[in-house]
Amino acid sequence: MLILGRIMLGVGIGFGNQGVPLYLSEMAPAHLRGALNMMFQLATTLGIFTANMINYGTQNINPWGWRLSLGLAAAPALLMTVGGLLLPETPNSLIERGRSEEGRRVLERIRGTADVDAEFTDMTEASELANTIENPFRNILERRNRPQLVMAVCMPAFQILTGINSILFYAPVLFQTMGFGADASLYSSVITGAVLCLSTLISIGTVDRLGRRKLLISGGIQMIVCQVIVAVILGVKFGTDKQLSRSYSIAVVLVICLFVMAFGWSWGPLGWTVPSEIFPLETRSAGQSITVAVNLFFTFVIAQAFLSLLCAFKFGIFLFFAGWITVMTVFVYIFLPETKGVPIEEMVLLWRKHWFWKKVMPDMPLEDGWGAGDGERVDDKNHS
Repeated sequence: MLILGRIMLGVGIGFGNQGVPLYLSEMAPAHLRGALNMMFQLATTLGIFTANMINYGTQNINPWGWRLSLGLAAAPALLMTVGGLLLPETPNSLIERGRSEEGRRVLERIRGTADVDAEFTDMTEASELANTIENPFRNILERRNRPQLVMAVCMPAFQILTGINSILFYAPVLFQTMGFGADASLYSSVITGAVLCLSTLISIGTVDRLGRRKLLISGGIQMIVCQVIVAVILGVKFGTDKQLSRSYSIAVVLVICLFVMAFGWSWGPLGWTVPSEIFPLETRSAGQSITVAVNLFFTFVIAQAFLSLLCAFKFGIFLFFAGWITVMTVFVYIFLPETKGVPIEEMVLLWRKHWFWKKVMPDMPLEDGWGAGDGERVDDKNHS
């Protein structure tokens, strides 16, 4: 029963990871989309933090404490189910299913104004194109969707390859070295969980002002520095008794907190936000499915390989992850255009203006009303 419940829980998590970021991206106005989408990451970190506190509070309740801990997981699941029944469908979904008038009413309600003609027209055109696509997964493999597909694979993979899960795994050991004893796991969960939540709040407040690229690049640089510092301390100061001194343990914990903070305001939330906002309507659900699948796949791979990597690399494991963070930071700098403030239906124009992706994407046919790869409407040219 426990195994079956775990499998069903995994299916539910997959559905949630698939649906929530897309829902938030489609409902949010362009100038607030980043902040609202990051509420997903904030809710996730708060949920993990709460779960750790519940586990700690029920661990000494014998013999049914573990049952209480598992049973309480039904509370957020029930809240999410009831909330899902009460929430409206997104305008994009309604229009795509032929309920245009209802879609417009929802759009006017969530925007707080009746002046939504331009946005409604964009949604209608996107829906007409989406309804001509029979197989989104086959369509997403076409050249014109190549940039979005690359991001759907690389962003979630890089998010896990930051080593965040490994850092959080190693943290209780450091806390135990510092003298916290049996409470090491608790203090580790409390401190790293609190840092992760607070840093996500920083990201929510800055993402639509500074943009995605700046947060990803600066967060990546900070994580690289932190990983290298931890590797140097462990490599140089790890004694023959296989323990760090208390002062160096404190230093490592502080650096780990800085690492978690950098992840919390960069790759943590943006690893979900960016893929959810870049796909056109006809491949949006397929693209998010790929994002979720890649994220869970790399989570599984790193979890299974971490102990073997730790035994082989020792302190070098932190340099291993620092190398990956360097790769992903350079990747963002070169290949990811800034999506801040761009309406989700017009996101395709970013790729056609990007110095690299415009070489990859084919010319758009003239009957679609667009010029060849320059992001300028043909009828606009004719009137200029």
